[in-house]
Amino acid sequence: MRKLLIATIIILSSISAYAQSTPAAPIQNISTDSGVTFRLFATKNLYTFIKLDTRNGKMWQVQWSTGDDILQVPLSLTSLVTKEEEKNGRFFLYPTTNIYNFLLLDQIDGRVWQVQWSTEAKSRLVIPIY
Repeated sequence: MRKLLIATIIILSSISAYAQSTPAAPIQNISTDSGVTFRLFATKNLYTFIKLDTRNGKMWQVQWSTGDDILQVPLSLTSLVTKEEEKNGRFFLYPTTNIYNFLLLDQIDGRVWQVQWSTEAKSRLVIPIY
């Protein structure tokens, strides 16, 4: 009886430990190559990325799926620099501790914007931080 009790405890413990594990978010390796025009930045949502035009700061929310809800919607189609100031690698996104927010940095002049993605259009925003 004692062996059965110990075996049951071990089995239940291992099932409990396995049931609590969750898949890790993808690890994003960003190359140091500043010559690229577009970059995809992972969010903490497994299905959502932010596509950044590194020349001018334009951004899109990209959502992938195995179903029909694949989409790419604009976060900001406003260029943050003039055509003459565009340069590959100028803009870069940094994640925050909030799942929906990133900081967009102009690596040349130091300006910063708060970027918020959302599944709801009214909640998406890009605002300057002064």
